[in-house]
Amino acid sequence: LNLAILNLLPLPALDGGRLLFVLVEVIRGGRKIAPEKEGLVHFAGLVILIGFMFVVGFFDVNRLIDGRSFLP
Repeated sequence: LNLAILNLLPLPALDGGRLLFVLVEVIRGGRKIAPEKEGLVHFAGLVILIGFMFVVGFFDVNRLIDGRSFLP
């Protein structure tokens, strides 16, 4: 359930990002967004998500090496 909710967030590269593009197209009266622009936005979102995953992973590994707990 948690994964489903996170996947529907309106972030590019997630299903919620695609739903956001569909909503924008509906608001614009059915005019489609250029696939190149949409692809670029999804690519940028994917890069940001992967970067965030590396940062979180780095801090998790750092906590393991220091012997601290993941829980606050």
